[in-house]
Amino acid sequence: MKMKTFLPLAALCMMVASCDNGGQKLTSGLHLENFDTSVTPGTDFYQYATGGWQKNNPLPAAYSRFGSFDKLAEDNNVRIRGIVEELATQENPAGSVAQKIGTLYNVVMDSVKLNNDGYGPIKADLEDINNFTDRKSLYKKLAQLSQIGVRTYFGLGVSADDKDSKVNAVQMGQGGLSMGQRDYYLEDDEATTRIREAFKSHVVKLLMLCGFDQAKAEQTRDIVMDVETRLAKAFRSRVEMRDPEANYNKISLDDLKKQYPTFEWDTYLNEVGLNGVKEIIVGQPNSLKEAADIINTLPAAKQKLYLQWKLISAAASTLSDDIAEENFDFNSRVMRGTAEQQPRWRRAVGVVGSALGEGVGQMYVEKYFPAEAKERMKTLVANLQEALAERIRGLEWMGDETKSKALEKLSTFYVKIGYPDKWRDYSELEINNDSYWENMKRVSRWSSAYRMSQFGKPVDRDEWGMTPQTVNAYYNPTTNEICFPAGILQYPFFDMEADDAFNYGAIGVVIGHEMTHGFDDQGRQYDKDGNLKDWWTEADADEFKKRAQVMVDFFSAIEVTPGLFGNGSLTQGENIADHGGLKVAFQAFKNATKDNPLPNKDGYTPEQRFFLAYATVWGQNITEAEIRNRTKSDSHALGKWRVDGALPQIDAWYEAFNIQPSDPMYIEKEKRVNVW
Repeated sequence: MKMKTFLPLAALCMMVASCDNGGQKLTSGLHLENFDTSVTPGTDFYQYATGGWQKNNPLPAAYSRFGSFDKLAEDNNVRIRGIVEELATQENPAGSVAQKIGTLYNVVMDSVKLNNDGYGPIKADLEDINNFTDRKSLYKKLAQLSQIGVRTYFGLGVSADDKDSKVNAVQMGQGGLSMGQRDYYLEDDEATTRIREAFKSHVVKLLMLCGFDQAKAEQTRDIVMDVETRLAKAFRSRVEMRDPEANYNKISLDDLKKQYPTFEWDTYLNEVGLNGVKEIIVGQPNSLKEAADIINTLPAAKQKLYLQWKLISAAASTLSDDIAEENFDFNSRVMRGTAEQQPRWRRAVGVVGSALGEGVGQMYVEKYFPAEAKERMKTLVANLQEALAERIRGLEWMGDETKSKALEKLSTFYVKIGYPDKWRDYSELEINNDSYWENMKRVSRWSSAYRMSQFGKPVDRDEWGMTPQTVNAYYNPTTNEICFPAGILQYPFFDMEADDAFNYGAIGVVIGHEMTHGFDDQGRQYDKDGNLKDWWTEADADEFKKRAQVMVDFFSAIEVTPGLFGNGSLTQGENIADHGGLKVAFQAFKNATKDNPLPNKDGYTPEQRFFLAYATVWGQNITEAEIRNRTKSDSHALGKWRVDGALPQIDAWYEAFNIQPSDPMYIEKEKRVNVW
């Protein structure tokens, strides 16, 4: 796949069905070798549309899942590597973004120094953990660790207040689990137990690689399991975390001091740079209570061992190869089924992209994404907005009062295309050639200081939540924005040589998906200004929930791998967004071509090409371990079911492929999901 540098024309062509490309008619956009026509569309559409892709793109050893997203990201990484390596081999002005990018890349690539240093870069930090002597100095240490990216008993940050969305507020939430999800500590099925036992072994191995003797390592392992199991028991589930009202608990600092009297509030907040805080939004009060109790009752000697583990775990990927390999072995091989690490250059590109994302992104878009493309893409987004408005106006289950407010919210979407209008300032971030770990500490401190400095300030709606080179998109409810980075605006999502059927089925559904997030089970609870505020009539809200429950039940009944079923409640929002995205994009496609209908191409009707383009996006291969991992933790359904679970709910798909009641994928019309 080659980057289309003539992207501006593509968006315009989408709007005019008869547009050609240099005198040549636009193609179908389909790659017929991606298909597996040995199966019928109504039997397994995912296999029909992507079986060839799966066969031709076997799972690379460095991936637990490899799909169209990943393949495009790989191509982007090659482009970014070219940019970064050029900077890494030349003299750049001291303090410039170019110098910082080049220096950081070289530091991460220097395997000789990394291996000679071993765990040396963290020795001073490990020793420093032993220095706290009382509760105040412990809370000061917890704050300092959070500033260098070491997450301990809870999370703290600054972001938009859900009920006063124009202002940034201090937020606290559950955190501290090394395995990420509470299920890994609490469930006793064979697969989960195996992972938990592997984690215990991993803790000991990693600690011994960092200077612990076996007895001390095993003692620390037991402390880690005790602390994190206690935290896990107090955690809310991933499904419970989807309820924004339940996770919004604004409490005055005076009341927090009464409710959590052992927590050294002033010491901690002052150390992280949050002076003058009067209120904090506590997401999960029970988790915070358990964290405060553990901090207060765990003996200092055990506390120090636990914090040393958290430091080592956070730093492991930045140290020598043997330490980084052990870290990878558990977190990727065991947890996800990944066979081997990415090559060092790809890891280095990722580190640079994470630390200096918009610095890299600015160079990326200058080379690969013309500025004019932003304006062209806004036209396509507007077309999708109008289609969603048409669907809202036509809903038979929603009353006029709710419709009016839904349309008002839709009309105020803040659209971000390609790249930011203003770029991040990296002048205060220092990057040196001392060590990988020291640079990551500086990046974390710099990032933390910036976030803390935003407390009490107006929310910056022009700030981006993704870098321009990211192959993804998002909706943010508190700013009511939809964002489509330059990285995703390429094949298989976007193809300037293809006609409307393909592009509306691919990038059109992505756009419709993000728009629908504004009206999914979570997004619908936020008003046009981004405030968590109920704007629905009770009858309409009840009807939405009833219709959404059909989606929940359908996905919960899917056995994704023997003995493991999907979690329709966890994936509800993404499934609703897929559902809405398909319906909205299909309507926009029909609107765009009604005056100039498209002909059949490559043996497929325009309507068939629309759905095939959508399915192409989700072609992937995946390990069984990753299937389990994502089913437990991911709010997105697996790729196969974003096709075979989503399309049987869409009436137009049945018509396009003449799906009959005798076909295995057929669902009776009255039992199909019908929300947006």
